Amino acid sequence: MTTILENKSSLEEIKNRFDHDVERFSNLETGQTATIDAPLAMELITQAAVKSTRKIRRVLDIGCGAGNNTLKLLTRTSPFDCDLVDLSLPMLERAGLRISAVNSGKTKTIQGDFRHINLPDDEYDVIIAAAVLHHLRDDQDWEEAFRKLYRLTAPGGSVWITDLVSHESESIHSLMWERYGEYLGSMGGHDYKTKVFDWIDKEDSPRPVTYQLDLLRKVGFRHTDILHKNSCFAAFGAVKID
Repeated sequence: MTTILENKSSLEEIKNRFDHDVERFSNLETGQTATIDAPLAMELITQAAVKSTRKIRRVLDIGCGAGNNTLKLLTRTSPFDCDLVDLSLPMLERAGLRISAVNSGKTKTIQGDFRHINLPDDEYDVIIAAAVLHHLRDDQDWEEAFRKLYRLTAPGGSVWITDLVSHESESIHSLMWERYGEYLGSMGGHDYKTKVFDWIDKEDSPRPVTYQLDLLRKVGFRHTDILHKNSCFAAFGAVKID
């Protein structure tokens, strides 16, 4: 994981890769094989969103992909209005179709980067950000994105994140990436491990869970919780006090 931030993939390059991967990400089993404990993390943020939020009327799914996380949330609560945001139009189209088929609430798809899209403040009872924030780059980028997450969250609402993470200690970081490499090798052999690590090195710039929890508090969230962490993946979130 050595590529400097200036040499990471552009948003256009990331969009183009996901444009051609819709089928895989329309299936939880095939779309999440590179993510440790993906079904568990999805289940935990779904349950946490329902338990922490009095009434889920409107949801924002950032980097929604083919819609798996919003679909999961719909299995646990009554229909709601949802705004789906993604760079990839083919992903959005698939997500919109899948969710509209089971959701009687309004489903809106918005192509683009959520940081630059005009979205309503204090409106979203639940915000989901699954496997997307690791594409943020420098400290300013992270803080501005988290400040926007806080602004968009309705009072009493919550934000739930599942993502690839790094670690504060270099020794622990090395240990956890070694464990992740072993997992990838067990899933698809050496070539699969190399392929995934090359993707991460080129596209991603993850931050530690501790960094992100501190940032959630800094921008205004008072209640934060870690739901799960295994190797280089974590599920966590925050609630915006009324």
